[in-house]
Amino acid sequence: VQLVESGGGLAQPGGSLRLSCAASGFSFNTYAMSWFRRTPKGFEWVSGIYFDAKYADSVKGRFTISRDNTMDTVYLQMNNLTPDDTAVYYCAAKNGWDSLHSPRAYNFWGQGTRVTVSS
Repeated sequence: VQLVESGGGLAQPGGSLRLSCAASGFSFNTYAMSWFRRTPKGFEWVSGIYFDAKYADSVKGRFTISRDNTMDTVYLQMNNLTPDDTAVYYCAAKNGWDSLHSPRAYNFWGQGTRVTVSS
């Protein structure tokens, strides 16, 4: 099983980045996918998708999660970035749509991609 994130980097405040997470080794279309992030404040769930998409309040209206089940890839479009979005972003996969916010509920994790928002 592999989850490989890409697309991180440096963005200016107000800018955009698009993260990708390519999955392999499991039945991608039967798993819920989420993005988490590790900031100096801690580890937090950002967004998740199965049939529906859900968002943390801190990113609602700015971030959009999507998935392409033909490509086994999940994306996170991040717009209007702020310095508070600076973090290492991880994608994760889990069976079922429950306990979406709980890292312990996830079966598989990527290695993370760093996002820095700074002028």
